[in-house]
Amino acid sequence: MDTKNIFIIGAGVAGLAAGVYARRAGFNVTILEKHIIPGGLSTSWSRKGYLFEGGMHWLTGSSEKMPLNRIWKEVGALKENNPIFYKDPIYTLVNGDTCVHLYRAVDKLKAELLRVAPEDKKAIRRLCSDIKKFQAVHFVVQDIPGLKAERPMRPSLKELISMAPAVTRLSALTKQSYTDYTAQFKNANVRALLNAVIGSRYNALSFIYTLASFSSGDCGYPEGGSLRMAKNMAETFEALGGTIEYRQNVEKVVIEGGKVRGVLVNGSLRPCDAVIVTQDTRQAIDTLFEKPLEESWTQNMRKSIISEQNMFVALGVKADLKQYPRSMIFPLEEPFEAGGLTFQHLGINNYASYTDKHSPDGCTALTCLLLGDSYHFWKDAKADGTYKQKKEELAERFIGRLEKLILEIKGNVEVYDVATPLTYERYCSTFEGSWMSVSKPGAFIFSFPSKSEKTDGLYFAGQRTMMPGGLPITVNSGRKAVQYLCKDNGVIFK
Repeated sequence: MDTKNIFIIGAGVAGLAAGVYARRAGFNVTILEKHIIPGGLSTSWSRKGYLFEGGMHWLTGSSEKMPLNRIWKEVGALKENNPIFYKDPIYTLVNGDTCVHLYRAVDKLKAELLRVAPEDKKAIRRLCSDIKKFQAVHFVVQDIPGLKAERPMRPSLKELISMAPAVTRLSALTKQSYTDYTAQFKNANVRALLNAVIGSRYNALSFIYTLASFSSGDCGYPEGGSLRMAKNMAETFEALGGTIEYRQNVEKVVIEGGKVRGVLVNGSLRPCDAVIVTQDTRQAIDTLFEKPLEESWTQNMRKSIISEQNMFVALGVKADLKQYPRSMIFPLEEPFEAGGLTFQHLGINNYASYTDKHSPDGCTALTCLLLGDSYHFWKDAKADGTYKQKKEELAERFIGRLEKLILEIKGNVEVYDVATPLTYERYCSTFEGSWMSVSKPGAFIFSFPSKSEKTDGLYFAGQRTMMPGGLPITVNSGRKAVQYLCKDNGVIFK
């Protein structure tokens, strides 16, 4: 083939993965990124000596037993510089003198829950049975039909058969809400612990699949977190001869005669042969083209995407909190209100005992995700001029509440930071500032095309291309988009 010039919009995980695979296939590749660092939504940032992990709390595919692990290694995300740590317990509920642990191993989890809540024997058995049924269920990686690949990848019959036990509960869990599933537990502490695993708007399948992934031995934390993974991928891409241009805000993808002609950056047309859009697809179809993109799937995307958002609160504390669990759930006597939402518990990530450095010596970085639809609350605050004030008020109230739960915090908060959905929207151009889509009750997994139906040379990748999103879908989507690019150009995928 004549060497093709490819632009990739966005240096997030999907864009970096696409860049690595496209370079290996022999394309000239430039990634255009509006931010000053790689990673997109999978990111972390520093404030006065503290590092706040804002993107990843566990990695699906971290286990070498998982097919996805091969992909993470191919794109350079996992290297010797970020060994995997497997946190156990996953969460610990702290309610006064009472602690309840959410363990990875099903039998250990069962014993712990029965110790605390013998009255919930039936519900506990059902939970553990469901987890076991889904232990072998994992993200399936396979090549697109008709692809010529140097190292073909497709699931084996044994792999598919191992997932069969999950079928008996698949439909029921998909139709049931997450909160309805946990409502069967009478014990308030157990119920609060289980309610903290994922966002409250999801279906029960998302909850069980998450716990099953942990219990299977997957979902570790790579040392260095999001930013080290992103930098590893960026270095891999650049070592292959690829180029990343930062501070480049792509205004439009230019299409003429049913074919991509280039991208408009800072008012200038930059010609190319193909574009892979890894900016949030839901946002891109409305804003990245001369007119909103209309194809057979775009209206379905507009109707079906329910965005999962969060408010992110981070504290730098001048106190060593190693004696506290890494992930704590505090049930609240009085609900905490933020962003127009009400929270019955606070989930705190404590980085004091992590081997990678998150704070100065003797200090601790703490973070909290407050999940739910708060985008319009903050959008209205921006419009009426109260945005900064409300962020400050949220931080002050959060610190005040946490001081009562962790006494060492009082008077020792050196730095704090608050990110809202508008923060993520500003830095990552993501739809409603969200990082996943909600799989609500009755919503089965579905995907959107990686290739435009009407425009030659236009491809899509990113977490929106398959419900509900997340890192596994994101990295695979970059790979998949390049497979279509290779197939269209008669190139072997490597």
